[in-house]
Amino acid sequence: MPELRKDPIIGRWVIISVERAKRSSDFKVSHPEDEEGPCPFCEGLEKLTLPEVFAIRKSDSKKDEAGWDIRVIPSISQRFDLDGGLERRGIGMYDVMNPIAVHDIIIESPKHFTDIYQLSGEQIELIINTSVRRIVELEKDPRLKYCLLFKNHGLRAGGSKVTRHVRSQIIATPVTPTRVKEELRGARFYYQYKERCIFCDIIRQELDTGDRIVMETDTILAVAPFASRFPFEIWILPKKHCSDFINIEMREIKDLATVLKTITYKLYQLLDDPPYNYMLHTAPFRHAKRPGYWRSITEDYHWHIEVTPRITQVAGFEWGSGFYINPTPPEDAAKYLREAKAL
Repeated sequence: MPELRKDPIIGRWVIISVERAKRSSDFKVSHPEDEEGPCPFCEGLEKLTLPEVFAIRKSDSKKDEAGWDIRVIPSISQRFDLDGGLERRGIGMYDVMNPIAVHDIIIESPKHFTDIYQLSGEQIELIINTSVRRIVELEKDPRLKYCLLFKNHGLRAGGSKVTRHVRSQIIATPVTPTRVKEELRGARFYYQYKERCIFCDIIRQELDTGDRIVMETDTILAVAPFASRFPFEIWILPKKHCSDFINIEMREIKDLATVLKTITYKLYQLLDDPPYNYMLHTAPFRHAKRPGYWRSITEDYHWHIEVTPRITQVAGFEWGSGFYINPTPPEDAAKYLREAKAL
């Protein structure tokens, strides 16, 4: 019989197939023919993009020219604007505001690689440091409340037809996303009841049982979550409690680079280069507190990265009910990932 599993953080139920569980070889991933022409993100073609807002460059290189390791540029498909105020207002019973936000592209390599596992550990560390620096800069704008760092790898995960060049994105918004709010509320409720961080309890539980561990280092743990929504879903968490990603320590950066490189390679090997997303969930900006709302957030919330391969289809039942159906138990997924070839 299938199992119904409850996510302990937000209370969402997931249907896990344990009777007819699918192995990694059961998922067929199609790869459309590449339609790439000149890649605007490759070194030497800087004039094909909007002017950079940040870069890690060689000492003698100039802005928007060759000689960089990481570049951050505005997205060419801007849906947002930083000019003016929010002007929050009502239209009858409906709330609207101006689209004050930022959408950046982090170009993660000057060379034309397509996935993060192809980069060196040192390059991935530069990417993490760049993400932190950019989030710190965006937090200075009092109109912005949340910053989401994410990656879309492959067309089915929202990647571009123009180029597969390895990159991630940052969108900073004047509101905290509903998905994050669900976690914030769930984490706060658990903390008020038990006076412990729910994520720290999850880490202790997973280290104790070991069944869902994908890999670990001294400072970072990667697990297949108990109530995984998708086959081979992975959560990456720092073992040391921390609510804000921008407070990540040097040892954690090094270990996180190792985990990202290893996990993306294992997914590539096991699932034939699947489309996937990863999303950073971190505490919101807190320069405009509401009384009591963020009182315990540094104790009750815990930043983490969610990696979700897009190898199944979300259909009407999932959209209509809020249930997800996962045909691969996370214990099996973790076992396959542990056994998969590493770099």
